[in-house]
Amino acid sequence: MRTNVKVIVAGLAALFVVAACASREPALEGQAEDIQVTGSRAQKAGAPPPPPPPPPPSPLAMAPPPPMASLPPPQLTPAQDTERYPDAPINPVKQVAVEPVSTFSIDVDTAAYANVRRFLKDGDLPPKDAVRIEEMINYFDYDYPLPKSRETPFAPFVKLAPSPWGQGKTLLHVALQGYDVRPAARPPLNLVLLLDVSGSMQGPDRLPLAIQAMKILVNDLTEKDHVSIAVYAGAAGVVLEPTSGADKPKILAALESLTAGGSTAGGEGIQLAYTLVERHFDKASVNRVIMSSDGDFNVGISEPDRLKDLVERKRETGIYLTYLGFGRGNYSDQMAQTLTQAGNGIAAYIDTLGEARKVLHDQVQAALLPIADDVKIQIEFNPARVAEYRLIGYETRLLNREDFANDRVDAGDIGAGAAVTAIYELTPPGGKTLVEPLRYQTGPKPAATALDKEVAFLRVRYKPPGAKDSILIERAVTDADAVKDIAAAPEQTRWATAVAGFGQLLRGEPYLDKDYGYDDVLALAQGARGDDEFGWRAEFTQLVRAAETARAMPDGR
Repeated sequence: MRTNVKVIVAGLAALFVVAACASREPALEGQAEDIQVTGSRAQKAGAPPPPPPPPPPSPLAMAPPPPMASLPPPQLTPAQDTERYPDAPINPVKQVAVEPVSTFSIDVDTAAYANVRRFLKDGDLPPKDAVRIEEMINYFDYDYPLPKSRETPFAPFVKLAPSPWGQGKTLLHVALQGYDVRPAARPPLNLVLLLDVSGSMQGPDRLPLAIQAMKILVNDLTEKDHVSIAVYAGAAGVVLEPTSGADKPKILAALESLTAGGSTAGGEGIQLAYTLVERHFDKASVNRVIMSSDGDFNVGISEPDRLKDLVERKRETGIYLTYLGFGRGNYSDQMAQTLTQAGNGIAAYIDTLGEARKVLHDQVQAALLPIADDVKIQIEFNPARVAEYRLIGYETRLLNREDFANDRVDAGDIGAGAAVTAIYELTPPGGKTLVEPLRYQTGPKPAATALDKEVAFLRVRYKPPGAKDSILIERAVTDADAVKDIAAAPEQTRWATAVAGFGQLLRGEPYLDKDYGYDDVLALAQGARGDDEFGWRAEFTQLVRAAETARAMPDGR
């Protein structure tokens, strides 16, 4: 009982203290007022005056400081991997008796090779959909014969050689080599550099690397060129109005001022970039948007198909698009492919400063100066010489047979000095075919004709830049184009074949002999490295070894 009384008393005492403190608060306020009044009276009584008030601040000092950019912490690799690649099933084997004609759009992109390299250098095998074999093959220079004149922009190259991965099969190596343009003779450039400065572009391999890449390009511009800079994050804006290429300090300062932060209104940025190009469009110039992004759009128009419609409408005006991909973890290869295939442009993936130099300096004319639009290849196989065929790569570039002669159907574009390579695997009549013969539709054996010396017939269609009508090039593929052993094939064929074999191994394609492996790729590649001025082929052999190591790891595929 005494304990309860003590507790009650203690509680009442505490309440009394609280009440007392509360009653004193008005008194303190009143005392403050009395002090102010007393001070006023003392001044009237002759007391020394208080110090004068400080002078009012200047208008400049009163202005609020500029807002500091609120940036999320750098994030090199998102916690969740959201990389997106086009779903492209492996090309099937085709019977010549059923489908004798193969048609596809050329592709000079190189993004897949650099992206695959990034995975392998990290010790990982790339996703199968990230491996586009044609882009791996076309990453390299091949020193094909040059065209004799600019009137015919291509010199077709053809070679037949035994397949190193298919017993009894033959490879058909087809290539187009475009003419080159002397730097002094190139047309003026009207460029808009469109840079993604959203939060997803933070990290040294993203916006900082993109800025360094653009500096490489800017350093090669001349007074006849003009460049604008636009950016987009939560919204799009113009950073630099058209400026002469001779005013490099101004352009470089604009690039160095960029920082990353915010969401990604990529669609709005693309619209703004095209508006800038159109505002200063010149038929005598190369009019092009060069876009740098990870493709991770999340504000406004963000669906690839909707952006494709926008870019397709703009390509009709003669404006080209180059897409430079950056970053990892959230990289949208699907967006890069959609935009460039719709916009008369190329796609490259920039993972290092060396790759930026390759694309924007060493091979810049191939990236920026178009020499032919809507380039299509069609091959008709002779059923007397070929029973089956399959096209290696180009899964995202296939066309219908009737698209070849239809000039309204869009196709790939080739830049100055660029080369395009494609490889088919052929099975001769009587060889081991993969498609079972039909029971009821088997027709009579074709009668022997003078055309039996022809293995296939090559057709190429292209348009001069800006033209509406295509031009046709034709060439027969005959026994004169064949070699009896892959070791006797030209260096170009052996190297392209090695890269094609490597790509098929990475994709896990089912058409390779079971005993064909990375050592076979290395053996063929080592004997076809050639001069290798920039060391790209030497690097390839290291990537093959890296793939073999990654394959042997417990989680390797």
